Amino acid sequence: MNRYLLSFILAIPFTAIAKDNHKADSAWLVSHYTKKEVYIPMRDGVRLYTAIYQPKNIAGKHPILMNRTPYSIAPYGENKFREFWKTHYMAYFKKGYIVVLQDVRGRMMSEGTFMDVRPFNIDKQGNEIDEASDTYDAIDWLVKNTKSNNGRVGIFGISYPGFYATMGALSNHPAMVASSPQAPVTEWFLGDDFHHNGAFMQMDAFGFYSIFGKPRPKPTTNFGKGYNFPVADNYKFYLEAGPLKNLAKMMGDSIAFWQELYQHPNYDQWWQVRNTRNHVQHIPKTTATLVTGGLFDAEDCYGAWELYKAIEKRSPNDNRLVMGPWVHGGWAKGAGEYLGNVRFGSKTSEWYQKKIEIPFFEYHLEGKGNLSSIPEASVFFTGENEWRTFNQWPPANAAHKKLYFDNDGLTWSCPEVPQKRSYTSDPQHPVPYADGVHMKRTTEYMVDDQRFAARRADVVTFTTPVLKRDMTVGGQILANIYATISTTDADFVVKLIDVFPDDFSWDDKKDGKGNGKEYTMGGYQMLVRGEIMRGRYRNSFQYPEAFTPNKVSKVSFALPDAAHVFKKGHRIMVQVQSSWFPLADRNPQQFVNIYTCSASDFVKSKITIHTGGKYASNIELPVME
Repeated sequence: MNRYLLSFILAIPFTAIAKDNHKADSAWLVSHYTKKEVYIPMRDGVRLYTAIYQPKNIAGKHPILMNRTPYSIAPYGENKFREFWKTHYMAYFKKGYIVVLQDVRGRMMSEGTFMDVRPFNIDKQGNEIDEASDTYDAIDWLVKNTKSNNGRVGIFGISYPGFYATMGALSNHPAMVASSPQAPVTEWFLGDDFHHNGAFMQMDAFGFYSIFGKPRPKPTTNFGKGYNFPVADNYKFYLEAGPLKNLAKMMGDSIAFWQELYQHPNYDQWWQVRNTRNHVQHIPKTTATLVTGGLFDAEDCYGAWELYKAIEKRSPNDNRLVMGPWVHGGWAKGAGEYLGNVRFGSKTSEWYQKKIEIPFFEYHLEGKGNLSSIPEASVFFTGENEWRTFNQWPPANAAHKKLYFDNDGLTWSCPEVPQKRSYTSDPQHPVPYADGVHMKRTTEYMVDDQRFAARRADVVTFTTPVLKRDMTVGGQILANIYATISTTDADFVVKLIDVFPDDFSWDDKKDGKGNGKEYTMGGYQMLVRGEIMRGRYRNSFQYPEAFTPNKVSKVSFALPDAAHVFKKGHRIMVQVQSSWFPLADRNPQQFVNIYTCSASDFVKSKITIHTGGKYASNIELPVME
């Protein structure tokens, strides 16, 4: 979910030459297209506000490309065009596509009542609705009432609109032939946006819902304003805010979904029916899907990987995957040449647009091109900075191998001698998720230098010797932690890190010029993948369990898939800690309801990580041979 919204309205930095190109494209679009705004009726009588951009030259038949969004189809008014000329979507206009934008039910100018991630209902009766039926009804109206359409419809969306693209694939309308869920909201308790393995991602949730969740009693074109933060320091703000019940007071009583979050602290039926992976078996064979995501998407990285896998496993349709070195929506804005201090050596976003997305819709909506040119899975491997293609994902040649913690090192063989590493987790001094002072969650934290964390006493590190050859990781990572804690609950954060050589520097010719900022890359500790696990859910997300103080417990959990090459001369590091603040909320480290507990419930906990022997903590890496 795009943190501060409007994920379809994409701003792109541009040079003077690009400005001239955009000016020409804007003039072209206005002279070659008309915009019409209509209300499209749904089966229950509710009408959804829709903008239709149609070519003035209606000779021939034109496909329909659709985007359904809760973020607004602004600007409103038939004489006001969205700035498509600043995006690669201009390519679809040049092809004569009919482009349709729609405010979903209960949002902005559409009628009805909005429901967050409205569950899919395969057994709808009569006038019962869900987002799939709303998509069906919209498509049915469009193909019957839009001049010169060719009867083929595609749908795409980034973030929350990616959820609606998945629902579009589930609509089962015969005209719906292609869907591209991009960074799709898929599972809001296990891995996307608001929770990771049950831990509440408070910073994104509060920043987002304090504006998005405000009630909209009647249709409006005004998106509204969010919370007025008193300081420009997220660590300070959330620490001083105290327990989650205080955030609830700041949010107020009018935001229904925020209250629902608090009422469902565990993975109960309310959450389970909102897991779109449970419904993908109903995607028809006639609807192709292209799932797109970013390796460094802080919001919906989980959703992209896991939606693709679920469709692949359960649906008979043609399903493909693209994962590039991008932040949330990065494939549709900017060039994708770098992120933070890390460089990728090519314009990865442009490659995707030209080689994958546009040909995908061209084939399915126009009947042009050759689908064999789009691989089953196209994944960018950082480290080597190359695209790789696969007939399946995870790769067939990836085998999970355990990298064991050994004192402060890492070894491929299980240490015989048991050892321990301990630290004190203090909720009053949580480990920050990123270095520096900032208010909004940074986009680059997923590749940030982790040296700031390695220097803390409440973070334990384990490191390999210098690698003698390249090692490629492709697939899901598993953490297996044997721990004792002095309290009844704790969180565990595991980070997989690429440690660069001390004499490393970028090559501008090979790696690109990056962000133009000077940074010491020698010894850089690049975060490759990190994830948090709320310890109480170590055995079940539905039925949490307290720890027995000072008794060894196994905490196993998955980190999102990775695609990275640890180069010869680098080292592999693993960091373990028990807070990731304020990205995730603080665990009081007692087995209490975290959503309603008080400041007095937060206590220190001694965390001991066991290594070697019977309790050999390790991280399992999908090593590609």
